[in-house]
Amino acid sequence: MIFSRHHSLAAFVCAVALASVSLAASRSAPTRPLSPDNATAYKGAIVLDAATGKVLFEDRADAVSPPASMTKLMTFAVLMDRIKAGTMTLETPVTVTAADSKIGGTQVWLKEKEVFPVEELLYAMMIQSANDAAYALARTAAGSVDAFVELMNAKAHELGMAHTTFRTPHGLPPASRKISEGDLTTARDFAILSRYLLLKTDVLKYTSVRTRNFGPPVRVEPVVMNNHNHLLGKLAGVDGLKTGFTNGAGFCLATTALRNGNRVIAVLMGGPDSKVRDLKIAEFVERGFAAIPIGSPAFTSEVAPSPVTAAPLPVSAKKADPSASESSAVIKFSIPKK
Repeated sequence: MIFSRHHSLAAFVCAVALASVSLAASRSAPTRPLSPDNATAYKGAIVLDAATGKVLFEDRADAVSPPASMTKLMTFAVLMDRIKAGTMTLETPVTVTAADSKIGGTQVWLKEKEVFPVEELLYAMMIQSANDAAYALARTAAGSVDAFVELMNAKAHELGMAHTTFRTPHGLPPASRKISEGDLTTARDFAILSRYLLLKTDVLKYTSVRTRNFGPPVRVEPVVMNNHNHLLGKLAGVDGLKTGFTNGAGFCLATTALRNGNRVIAVLMGGPDSKVRDLKIAEFVERGFAAIPIGSPAFTSEVAPSPVTAAPLPVSAKKADPSASESSAVIKFSIPKK
């Protein structure tokens, strides 16, 4: 009996010890979030080779949904047309009206009678995603916001964006909150627009900027603008383009990345949150580069090269490979495994 009690006690102690070790191991083991399933990760997505326009991946790419603030990419396109036509310049002064100052959502808090050059407001629109800046630029460029929206839809037709209708220059939902009454588009159409901008404009000059002050010298206290595209500086080669979010649209992103002369465009519409959106876009960018055949033509912009330079190599990498150059460095972004 005494032996049996001692034996049982020893067995119990061993079991507790093993359970403790198992619990400690489970706590210390690193965990990775699962890559979300495509069916719930977005409403539509597509990846293009920017040089050729070839589709590298698509899934429900023609599903129609709101683009939210990605709308500002078309606003930018029309503004560049007006500048090329000579009806305005980057230095054209924009005097803020009462209507401009009352636009809601993300903004740089424009005040009536403030005056800013077009280019300052372009930075605000593309970095901060400022709705008030987009509204003021549209009004100034076409005489009225309604007239500017007509130019946006004409441009969409010109580019072959067959399933797109714009109703605002900023992407805010209508007062009715009815999705059918707001801006509508598809992932495919926004990939077409993104490719046009990369080929024909200097959009990367604005969308590649991660942080910038808005206001000086007009304002004593500037607004510190932080780009909403969290993949800038985290995913190798990313230098644009634009995020978007409203409750009706979900989390959207049209992005682009350049590596070894090749450029991909990835568009995702209707993600459930920003983390899922960014993880999926990172996955699609990697898939896109892997799908470009060796020897494919390099991407060449008709306007300007990317302003983003490669990240410097860490000291450890330079010591391991003295011949490595800083121009070949990339920034790594970890994609969770399933």
